[in-house]
Amino acid sequence: MTVPDSIKKLIETFDYNLETYKKGSYNETQLRREFIDPFFEDLGWDITNKQGYAEAYKDVIHEDAIKIGGITKAPDYCFRIGGVRKFFLEAKKPAVNIREDIHPAYQLRRYGWSAKLPLSILTDFEEFSVYDCRVKPSKIDKASHSRILYLKYTDYIDKWDEITNIFSREAILRGSFDKYVESKKTKKGTAEVDTAFLQEIERWRELLARNIALRNSNLTQRELNFAIQKTIDRIIFLRICEDRGIEDYGRLMALQNGANVYKRLFQLFRKADDKYNSGLFHFKKEKIVLTSTILPQA
Repeated sequence: MTVPDSIKKLIETFDYNLETYKKGSYNETQLRREFIDPFFEDLGWDITNKQGYAEAYKDVIHEDAIKIGGITKAPDYCFRIGGVRKFFLEAKKPAVNIREDIHPAYQLRRYGWSAKLPLSILTDFEEFSVYDCRVKPSKIDKASHSRILYLKYTDYIDKWDEITNIFSREAILRGSFDKYVESKKTKKGTAEVDTAFLQEIERWRELLARNIALRNSNLTQRELNFAIQKTIDRIIFLRICEDRGIEDYGRLMALQNGANVYKRLFQLFRKADDKYNSGLFHFKKEKIVLTSTILPQA
């Protein structure tokens, strides 16, 4: 595929002014407008919604809102087809070391992981990194962790076919993006969000089983399983309420700060019983009022 003249011009301009761009005064917004926007326009994306599509069907959402840990975050770009997210792009100014700096990589991977996107891009135009976001991110991961493609701006011309065949709008419509995603699925360390969550719950179950059994040796196996499941269900319910703003965010996490953790957790459960009147939090015996109906005599 022929490399567009506009892409060659972008590379030439960037190369000529690289020293200036790498100074702290050249910011991310300038980079996005002058380089990233036109780069992805050449890949067929309607960056500025020239087609005038409704908000729900725009190709690209700038600073798309996603919830991470109860806090709203905003990736710089969200590329979509028919309103469905396909990948995020996080832009950094050229002064940032994309290859080695762990924070931008963790930030992008956390966005992609939380939104259940398989791949996303981190770039300052000088460097172009693609990450497998199916691998759960950790703050201590190296920048190279889960990186499946790394290019310098000097590689764009030689690698233009590869870039186009993965990230162009047409490639996604043809299914090339999905094929690439599948081909890069790592055999070790890759887990979907739901799978990882279930694995975490199983870990909780084991820890609770040991702890409760140690302190309640008189419980039967059935009673132990019931206690474990109820405790997990209640915690998950309250955590979801926090995330949705129904409960104060961070209350569960704050229980770690101090002694008598379970006693204070149980206080939250009792408050939830009063608030939600749900069978999930059922500590008080219900008062049963018997009424009788007197039928009229025939």
